[in-house]
Amino acid sequence: MHSTLILEAFFEMLSVERASAYNTLESYRADLEDFEDFLRVSSVDLLAVQSDDIRGYLSDLTSRGYAASSQARRLSALRQFYGFCYAEGHRGDDPTRTIISPKKQLNLPGVLSEDEVDQLIDLAETEAKGSYDTDAKHLRAARTYTLLEVLYATGLRVSELVSLPVSAAIRDSRLITIKGKGGRERAVPLSVRAQKAMSEYVRLRASIGSYADSVWLFPSHGESGHFTRQAFARDLKALAIRAELAPAKVSPHVLRHAFASHLLQNGADLRVVQQLLGHADISTTQIYTHVLDERLKQIVETYHPLAQS
Repeated sequence: MHSTLILEAFFEMLSVERASAYNTLESYRADLEDFEDFLRVSSVDLLAVQSDDIRGYLSDLTSRGYAASSQARRLSALRQFYGFCYAEGHRGDDPTRTIISPKKQLNLPGVLSEDEVDQLIDLAETEAKGSYDTDAKHLRAARTYTLLEVLYATGLRVSELVSLPVSAAIRDSRLITIKGKGGRERAVPLSVRAQKAMSEYVRLRASIGSYADSVWLFPSHGESGHFTRQAFARDLKALAIRAELAPAKVSPHVLRHAFASHLLQNGADLRVVQQLLGHADISTTQIYTHVLDERLKQIVETYHPLAQS
């Protein structure tokens, strides 16, 4: 069968049998078209590809400046396609089986110090308690403070944070249940400060008479019905400027990492941090091992009898 027909059969399988999203199909199509362009230079047919051709393609991607994560995604598309060809009998082997996926480098973003986080939260709290000429301005300041307090207390992903239900505040519980990636649920403890901020924010909403029927803790008039992560990131950078911090250093993602790093610096176990962050694999949490290494070094330097000699 001609490679073009096999490609179409492959995309039909992804669409019908696996119910792949449109964006996924288009991404795979673009990746396979790029691979075909690479093969055309050497006059290699898509169905005659060998493992060395795929290794050559990955090397070509490196020379074109593609990151390991982008290379891994393209290799994934090739694995899907050649796995399909093998299963359907269009090939007697799968040339991707011996290919090692490019290693994605897990980089820890810049982490704010505890003093810098305190600086942000203190300013947000002061602004939340300020006087305003409109209810909307007061509510916005209170929302920013509550979002920031809850984020630093829990380390939630920003998508989890902005979509919290209003019941999370009404229940007045020290634990809230979060449904994270892959539908996995986890219990996350709330600090007393975070609980208080949430309760006061809900009371302010009620006194103003805003969003009385909303099921969201942070409602908005947008399509989703709740505040967006982009809007929170914007408000957070504006707060950073007022706090005299570099706005480039401050984002919801950075604060999530500050939560994890500061826990580890103060003695938390890596497995506990993994559970709190909602990481399915401990290897994801291990980007923080440098924090543990530094803490162990400090312990040895402080307590070992020969450290000062």
